[in-house]
Amino acid sequence: MILPPSSSIKTIQRRLILILIRAFLVVTAITIVALIGATIFEISQNTGRNPFYRSPSATVLEAYYLGHGSWDGIEKLVREGNSPDSRLIKLDWEQSILLDKDGFVVLYYGKDYPSTPVTHLPMPMKTSNMPLTINGKLIGTLLTDNHDLPHPMRLAVGVLTPILGVALLSALLTLILGVLLMRRIVNPLAEVIAAAESVSAGKLKTRIKIRKSQGDLASLVAHFNHMTEALERNDNERRAFLADIAHELRTPLSVLRGRLEGIMDGVYSPNEVNIAQALEETYLLERLVDDLRLLTLAESRQLHFELKETDLVILLEKTITIFKPQAANKSVSLTLQSKVPVVNVNVDAQRIEQVIGNLIGNSLRFVSGNGKIDVEINKKQSFVELKVIDNGPGVPEEELPFIFERFWRGEKSRARVTGGAGLGLAIAKQLVEAQGGQISAMNSTAGGLEVTITLPLTHEPESENN
Repeated sequence: MILPPSSSIKTIQRRLILILIRAFLVVTAITIVALIGATIFEISQNTGRNPFYRSPSATVLEAYYLGHGSWDGIEKLVREGNSPDSRLIKLDWEQSILLDKDGFVVLYYGKDYPSTPVTHLPMPMKTSNMPLTINGKLIGTLLTDNHDLPHPMRLAVGVLTPILGVALLSALLTLILGVLLMRRIVNPLAEVIAAAESVSAGKLKTRIKIRKSQGDLASLVAHFNHMTEALERNDNERRAFLADIAHELRTPLSVLRGRLEGIMDGVYSPNEVNIAQALEETYLLERLVDDLRLLTLAESRQLHFELKETDLVILLEKTITIFKPQAANKSVSLTLQSKVPVVNVNVDAQRIEQVIGNLIGNSLRFVSGNGKIDVEINKKQSFVELKVIDNGPGVPEEELPFIFERFWRGEKSRARVTGGAGLGLAIAKQLVEAQGGQISAMNSTAGGLEVTITLPLTHEPESENN
């Protein structure tokens, strides 16, 4: 089920866009404030040391005093600077008070007050004091009215105004482009979030359509679809597993109940034969429960294995000896073929014997009279290969990939006595893989089934040359 456009996706898209815009605006504001603060701090710190950051009035006054040796005639400089025809830059004399080194007023807001004590003129409540020095010697003080912006602040504003204008314009353009490009990020994320909400609600068929416009997030969408496919597959397997268990338990329970009810109703006499038939059904139930428990422990890797060095040739000879009478009753030839006398592997001998027994028993159920079952051992460079080959009816090619699944049967209508519960091959697969091996199946050239098991060989120590 491809996730269709819905109101939840649009809501998530709006929420994500608002989050991104808010984050962008916060970052932009912090950047601007940090830029202004750093500029003002830098100018303020260098006001007394760097002439570039100082007030032009202070620089001009220091130059005048250096050239004249005193403040005499300073009023001419002020008048010349205020003249419309003057070539000098216009200075802020109307916001400044000049004091000499002894604290007497020299200039008062652009007017000449030679040797006037400070107490004779009204002073502003707040001023910025800038010492005037020549070669480290104090020659006076320049007071600037704080009602106007101090020079460092005015310089900072003058420097930052065009920068901030360009920055705000760039931010606006970036925001517009970001909103246009956010679809590549926001839309896929919104679809993934909406799909996750759908899956959490139990809709495991939910899928997200992969589009080229998703760019790098297409990988996220693909992995999400793979996850939902796995969840759906596991859910289907769980349902099928429960249904198969119910089916497998229903038959022996029905037989057992019918037999016991027949004895109670007098239909069957309570003799040894009828009781034995009922008891046989309990054995079937017990084996089924034991197989299910074993399979569950093996799949969850909770099954204990006693690994030790084992000679597979001896182990297989023992297993074949157990099945020889059953094979002879069906006129089936059961043989072991090994080109090497000893093959040592580090395995749990009981579990491997159980696996081989399951495979031989499975073959005996389907091989008819005068058939044959061959067990082969082939030693390779780093592993050993075990094969159980029969000349029975084989398995259809389309069903070969499923024969190691739980409750698989080649013929669904076959009775349990013939086909078993369908757990033997599934148990064999889990027991082999849990010990580091692999198991596979194919139709043999003889027409039957060929099951191959590979197990890693035990590394034998190299003999030392004396």
